Amino acid sequence: MALLVAGVALVGIQFIPIQRNTSSAIPPSDFMVTEKPPAEIKSLITASCYDCHSNNTDYPWYSYVQPFAWMIQNHINNGKEELNLSEWGDYSDRMKGMKSESMAHQIEDGEMPLWPYTLLHKEAVLSDSEKKALLDYLSNL
Repeated sequence: MALLVAGVALVGIQFIPIQRNTSSAIPPSDFMVTEKPPAEIKSLITASCYDCHSNNTDYPWYSYVQPFAWMIQNHINNGKEELNLSEWGDYSDRMKGMKSESMAHQIEDGEMPLWPYTLLHKEAVLSDSEKKALLDYLSNL
């Protein structure tokens, strides 16, 4: 009986939608617009940061299955709360400095991108040379 109830609940929660973090607009405040990074840096930041730290997430297939959708959306909401690259140009110069320094520390310490994200997004894994390039770029912002 408990298995039946769990099965019905699992099917039932599939019909509870999440509010997706998608937008086709690139605002003038977007990091890529305001900072105009070189192509290599743009590619690294897009692959490793933008899904959780911008207003436009490229959702994978498994994000349409509950409870994974809730967990993923929670990570995105928390990520955007800490750093929203779509709103970079709206940050004060002081805030940009603090954010870029925090980004560098987290990349250097291996905290970002999150390891669960990199398990399924191999393109987000940063090699040592990519980390160095990104850290050098961030230190000059």
